[in-house]
Amino acid sequence: MQNSEVFILAIESSCDDTAAAVLHNDKVLSNVVANQLIHNQYGGVVPELASRAHQQNIVPVIDAALRKANIQKEQLTAIAFTQGPGLMGSLLVGSSFSKSLSLALKIPLIAVNHMHAHILAHFIDEEGFDKPEFPFLALTISGGHTQIVKVNGFFDMEIIGETTDDAVGEAFDKSAKILGLPYPGGPLIDKHAKLGNPKAFAFTKPKVPGLDFSFSGLKTAILYFIQKEKLKNPNFIEENLNDICASIQYTIIEILMDKLKLAVKETGITQIAIGGGVSANSGIRTRLKESEAKYGWKTFVPKFEYTTDNAAMIGIVGYQKYLSSRFETSAVVSKARIQF
Repeated sequence: MQNSEVFILAIESSCDDTAAAVLHNDKVLSNVVANQLIHNQYGGVVPELASRAHQQNIVPVIDAALRKANIQKEQLTAIAFTQGPGLMGSLLVGSSFSKSLSLALKIPLIAVNHMHAHILAHFIDEEGFDKPEFPFLALTISGGHTQIVKVNGFFDMEIIGETTDDAVGEAFDKSAKILGLPYPGGPLIDKHAKLGNPKAFAFTKPKVPGLDFSFSGLKTAILYFIQKEKLKNPNFIEENLNDICASIQYTIIEILMDKLKLAVKETGITQIAIGGGVSANSGIRTRLKESEAKYGWKTFVPKFEYTTDNAAMIGIVGYQKYLSSRFETSAVVSKARIQF
């Protein structure tokens, strides 16, 4: 039975961002994220450094979230945390803290699948944002995942398409690295793409049957293309950066949209929601919105702060699980890979 005074403290620590949020039912009171800039110099996330940084950040981040929400810890109804997937050392910091606080406050503990949270972030009560109706299709795109999910209910989801190799976020970041752009490169490709011609250079789209994706071949094609052009003109990247980025982004978006169109055709579902860090990409967001008029879809694009890793999305899953008493004991274990 729904309690009108449910306060969820949510903790997210799956990768390199330490995040905490407080939700009152399905409304976000605070959503605090501490980024770890130390990884930038290494060109990617270093797991050991990430877990150490989580240990340093978790107490001040949770304290900030409670203060911003104007909530005392004694008012909390339950604690939700990311169980997986993610980096094991990072996950353990969040789960250990959550278990300890749950025991100390004698309140329920709720484990959340990070990828479910990216999808269900659409159900946060946010002014100006509609919520999808079941069933809908979710395109979850991040640094580690690329999936098309048929969402029949809050806890009834089925992956109907996924990447056979690299995730779309990795394709963006690796392409940026080839171009000499710093980590994380995905947002920089998006930035330069806005200034370039998306059809300046053609890249072949991989032929993958059904609803699955593949991005490793595209990365290799981009690498060979750049190497070939630099032999002819050592300044090729500098002179054509905006056009190269626009062409790469255009190709990746075409791959995603082709699969979405096929998913709609096969399922008959025309409600499409996106989630995950790559859904912050402006080109993808624009293209998806354009599809409403072009294909008659109803699309759902989350608020920007709920796209990258954050605790508010963990909290909304925690709230739905609380309503159906889906609780865990302190014996629950973190999982780097978790069954969807």
